[in-house]
Amino acid sequence: MKQHFQNAVLSWKQLGKLPRNLWVMFTATLINRAGTMALPFLILYLTQSMKFSPADAGKAMSAYGIGALAVSPLAGRLIDKIGSSAIMKFALLASGCVMLSYPFVSGYTTIVGTTFLWAILSEAFRPASLTAITEMIPAHQRKTAFVLNRLAINIGVSIGPVVGGFLVLVSYKLIFLIDGFTSILAGVFLVLTKWTVLSPSKRSENEPIQSEQPVGSVFRDWAYLSFLGSLILALVVFFQHNSTMPLFMVQILHMKPSVYGSLFLVNTIIIIALEVPLNDAMSHLPHRTTLMYGALLVAAGFGALQFAKDILGVALTIIIWTFGEMILLPTSSAYAAELSPERKRGVYMGFYQMTFSLALISSPLFGTWIFEHYGASVLYTGALGIGIISAIMFRGFGGTRPPQ
Repeated sequence: MKQHFQNAVLSWKQLGKLPRNLWVMFTATLINRAGTMALPFLILYLTQSMKFSPADAGKAMSAYGIGALAVSPLAGRLIDKIGSSAIMKFALLASGCVMLSYPFVSGYTTIVGTTFLWAILSEAFRPASLTAITEMIPAHQRKTAFVLNRLAINIGVSIGPVVGGFLVLVSYKLIFLIDGFTSILAGVFLVLTKWTVLSPSKRSENEPIQSEQPVGSVFRDWAYLSFLGSLILALVVFFQHNSTMPLFMVQILHMKPSVYGSLFLVNTIIIIALEVPLNDAMSHLPHRTTLMYGALLVAAGFGALQFAKDILGVALTIIIWTFGEMILLPTSSAYAAELSPERKRGVYMGFYQMTFSLALISSPLFGTWIFEHYGASVLYTGALGIGIISAIMFRGFGGTRPPQ
């Protein structure tokens, strides 16, 4: 026990050795994510406040995923041309303005269009931030850097949805106003703060040896495509947490929206306490192995949700898929960075982000439809099966370059 505690302390100390630039990114991400409450409550806003059916709400939410999908390759190319810094600043400021206007939009078509625009502006930040982190630090520290980035995200998420759960008891409009304000505040912070990336010569230090096969296009890079194909299946399951999971809790278990928001604390407390030492303990394992474990735990967590009858049951399922999330997401970011060639890193990270966008489209679209027409048991049994397939794909051929 003493040895495990000492190892955990050492793992946390590794974060303190990361350069100042990463802590600037940490702060901006934390400010932005502390106000993240609009997207987690979007399904409930559309069904309860706007009175749309679950299926129509799922389609509207899928518009967010479509917008995110559309912007990812474009953002990647812009990152390679004008730099990640400019894209991040613009994305935060512009998306904040759209969120401020969102609660004043009415009409299904207009809401879908505004959701699409919100996604385009907001999701441009993600590939830019991933590229910036990759460019800030040598390869051997990247997984730790991505863990730090996720720490900022999850500390913020421990605040945003919980506060949002109580704000919706007053007015759903408040969650969009607060979310928009914090996004703008994060953008202003990045504008006013100085930070730099490593020079190309320093970035190349300690880079993993890449395949001798030239990569002219992402579409000809089999290793990268097989990795992305494996990942998207796991993400479709994972994103049930902000599409069908709130519907299941409110409509089937008859819980209040504030309970859904509060249960995010289970997820984020575990991540804040354990993600750093967990990833340090698993650092000796090949990426494909850890990705497989992550996919299996995500699958098990959502597969078990159908058996939950109360708050304790839901909390137990959250614990299971949270361990999967802690393994899957930082490892996938680090592996995507390792597989991407330096001259096309923005494009590659853009395609990596596209897998999240595709999952954001398909997860609510199919999840809410299955939930409405066939019920929770069919939905979450299917989620279990998809997650297992993802794990098998990761282990079998989920990217083979560079060798582990």
